[in-house]
Amino acid sequence: MSQSIQFSAPSRTPHLLHLPQSRFHRPLSSFSFRRFSKYTPIRASSSPSPSPDLDSSSSSQVLLSPNGTGASDERSVVATAISTDTVGIEVDTVTEAELKENGFRSTRRTKLICTIGPATCGFEQLETLAEGGMNVARLNMCHGTRDWHRDVIRSVRRLNEEKGFAVAIMMDTEGSEIHMGDLGGESSAKAEDGETWTFTVRAFDSSRPERTISVSYDGFAEDVRVGDELLVDGGMVRFEVIEKIGPDVKCKCTDPGLLLPRANLTFWRDGSLVRERNAMLPTISSKDWLDIDFGIAEGVDFIAVSFVKSAEVINHLKSYLAARSRGGDIGVIAKIESIDSLTNLEEIILASDGAMVARGDLGAQIPLEQVPAAQQRIVQVCRALNKPVIVASQLLESMIEYPTPTRAEVADVSEAVRQRSDALMLSGESAMGQFPDKALAVLRSVSLRIERWWREEKRYEATPLQAIGSTFSDKISEEICNSAAKMANNLGVDAVFVYTTNGHMATLVSRCRPDCPIFAFTTTTSVRRRLNLQWGLIPFRLSFSDDMESNLNKTFSLLKSRGMIKSGDLVIAVSDMLQSIQVMNVP
Repeated sequence: MSQSIQFSAPSRTPHLLHLPQSRFHRPLSSFSFRRFSKYTPIRASSSPSPSPDLDSSSSSQVLLSPNGTGASDERSVVATAISTDTVGIEVDTVTEAELKENGFRSTRRTKLICTIGPATCGFEQLETLAEGGMNVARLNMCHGTRDWHRDVIRSVRRLNEEKGFAVAIMMDTEGSEIHMGDLGGESSAKAEDGETWTFTVRAFDSSRPERTISVSYDGFAEDVRVGDELLVDGGMVRFEVIEKIGPDVKCKCTDPGLLLPRANLTFWRDGSLVRERNAMLPTISSKDWLDIDFGIAEGVDFIAVSFVKSAEVINHLKSYLAARSRGGDIGVIAKIESIDSLTNLEEIILASDGAMVARGDLGAQIPLEQVPAAQQRIVQVCRALNKPVIVASQLLESMIEYPTPTRAEVADVSEAVRQRSDALMLSGESAMGQFPDKALAVLRSVSLRIERWWREEKRYEATPLQAIGSTFSDKISEEICNSAAKMANNLGVDAVFVYTTNGHMATLVSRCRPDCPIFAFTTTTSVRRRLNLQWGLIPFRLSFSDDMESNLNKTFSLLKSRGMIKSGDLVIAVSDMLQSIQVMNVP
């Protein structure tokens, strides 16, 4: 017979409860920790039998709504009573298939982000990426019109609704740093070694002269000097300034490569980055604010802010989102890609909802040999502060043109997975590459292999995570999740179940990086999509109550009916409603 033990503590004074060993004369199958207004005795009782009305129509209140067809639709969720069957739970169809075929340990923990561009904007291409493991679709506002982005957003929402996916949408702002123009409508241009190109602040009413590139920064010609080195897109192409003629800057190509529209520009002088007036530009430009309003209207899940210099910018944007998006449920991702962002790293990450290691632009502002150490530091700080971290830029750059990656690229991806990053991101590989589905398959296979190696080698986390809870209630939740992850590893459980209303408790379990997958059950579609960015989380949409016994019985019934779990599977269940933890076998 299974047993249930309940520990009670007063809400007024934090304390540690020590119990005599004689109390535990039998093995325990479940634990519950709850807070009461006064001391109550420790009680032990047998676990009740499953609820007799589990299959009745009144036992499941499920939230039904379009799967994110815009912010207004998201907020018009209606609770509808339906019978407890397979309709009563929503889970990613690819994950469901993996669980059925290969079991719990087969699921990928590292999440994958694809930048959507001309190569992948169609509904069929988006479906192929979702089936290949895409968790988040990124929209780069440097490229395309708002109408084009709106069509992509609606295609992703339709894909989620019709095919059962939970693909989140991340909108990436352009920022105020120096950018190239649109190359006169061309998708790209090739700069060859020794060629002379003109960078200008002039606007062209007619056709653009050959080998001429417009620049977004009016002070560009004044700031650069003859002899400066100009880096395009983080150093993918390099030029040397050889002459200045009014608004035009003549440059000779020293490192050939492909020029892309709206690429970032930086210039170096005597081995140091030239900042000058460029450093005084606002982080969020007037165009960015219009794009942000667009993102709010379309109900995007994340907004990534380019070239963040301080936490003040993040706080300002989050206040704006809270006022304009009726609840402020859009996550803000800080892109770490400048010297300023590294200097103020901890405060920026603490203010944000996550961070992106934008290695391309970061490598244009710090020496290349410092980028790996900077990446590891950013990943560690995000993990310590319980914020998801994305490793981005040039992961599989060669696959823009070739069907297989270099071995060095595979090693780079492996290192990001080994560092326990939450997500990996494809940029040009999926936006304009010739083999976007193959690039995604490489990320997926490498992630799975490195994660399996980590588990086989029993490489548990050696460094304890710092406490981050600010209130007594937060500290209880944190301790529960830390204990759940440790128990999961020590007992070899099949999965951790997390019942969470806002997703926070699921992120605390994810932070601990347990060996087993984490099933995160939440009642709202928007929270489910946002959790799709977190390491190890498999987000489900499911209605539940404060009664954990009823929640577990309903969950077991639904998942067993879909072949995702079986009797005898060992699970740990935690909840942010009752701050409880339980260990049990699936009946």
